[in-house]
Amino acid sequence: MSVPESLSTRQLLDSYTGLVRVRVCGLLVQEGALLLAAHRGLLPNDAPFWSPPGGGWQFGETIQACLRREFREETGLDVHVGRFLHLHEYGSADLQALELFFEVTPEDANAIPRLGHDPEHAAEDQLLTKVAFVEPRQLIRLPPTQVHPVLRQIISTDDVFIPQIRFQK
Repeated sequence: MSVPESLSTRQLLDSYTGLVRVRVCGLLVQEGALLLAAHRGLLPNDAPFWSPPGGGWQFGETIQACLRREFREETGLDVHVGRFLHLHEYGSADLQALELFFEVTPEDANAIPRLGHDPEHAAEDQLLTKVAFVEPRQLIRLPPTQVHPVLRQIISTDDVFIPQIRFQK
């Protein structure tokens, strides 16, 4: 039996292209670092794109249930959803989303995040490549295009807890 060929990154992103999505994202801070997920396929040369865990809000679920589901899928963590922090309009040549950011805390303070999966994609076609706690000083060293716009200007994890609304210019 042959192993199925993995889809190209372009084919994987096609399911998100040309749609306006509502995404719900969680900001989890521990010991001065943010839990972030690296995604492939959004940048040239397979450069990772670092963003908070989260994903698309599905019909019939609450925003809080969406965030808990997405966090569990991407990081293996069960979380409590806290206060609303940011509204962000995300857009690129092919992708457009309205993103809602919430503070989250783990249900089990001793739980360790692990790389999860996106159930919409086969095992060999995952966009997620890594989850890690990243300090703001590490984010500043990365090219801005590799960091979610909400996190590009932060110098402290305290900065993510200042509520903001950001629209593209």
